[in-house]
Amino acid sequence: MTEILLQSLAAGLGTCLGAGIVILFGRMGNRTLSLLLGFASGIMGAVVIVDLLPSSLGYGQPVICLLGFVSGFLLVTGMDYGLSRLLPGSKSHQLYRRMGYLIVLGIALHDLPEGIAIAAGYSASTMLGPVLAMAIGLHNIPEGMATAAPLRAGGISGARVVAINALVSLVTPLGTLIGLYILKASPALNSLLLALAAGAMIYIVMEKLLPVSLSNHGFFALAGATGGFLFMLKLNSFF
Repeated sequence: MTEILLQSLAAGLGTCLGAGIVILFGRMGNRTLSLLLGFASGIMGAVVIVDLLPSSLGYGQPVICLLGFVSGFLLVTGMDYGLSRLLPGSKSHQLYRRMGYLIVLGIALHDLPEGIAIAAGYSASTMLGPVLAMAIGLHNIPEGMATAAPLRAGGISGARVVAINALVSLVTPLGTLIGLYILKASPALNSLLLALAAGAMIYIVMEKLLPVSLSNHGFFALAGATGGFLFMLKLNSFF
């Protein structure tokens, strides 16, 4: 079990690597920020379309998938309202902070079923588990970039951004631990969690990432979104 959890933790730490890449950019202009936010929206959109929803339907019934998707959308809607009360105001740095924290929530919700998927892979084959862990680790790198870009734009220090991503990275091994104990008994739980993450991410993309990136610079936003989507499609094709 220890080896499985360590590999799951390594996969989760991909978010820290992605955050570190963004921090190395230093101060971001509107074009760079728009490109990165667009890239993040493309990544998250691709994850929902080609990964989360198909996997959710594979684990459970369509009604469970729909329930999870709607619940995830409403959950993040409520979180957005709560953050607007905790971080009031319309200044750009406050808006970017709220966006960043919402992305953290969405990725954390995503990482939990990913951890369960690693556990499922190990239960199916000794080869499948490590392959899934490696694939998830690679996926987490651009997701860490998606988290770091708005937080940095909101004035959060690089050290704090890395610390936030480090906390998020712990969700993956937590999911693996949960999966090792309950996945065989409740496969529908994975379906619900995957759809929940999909609903959360769709809200973040449609209500936060795309509108803000487009308002900064439309061309760079669309270029980033297209690049992020194609990047994740290409990455998925390897696994």
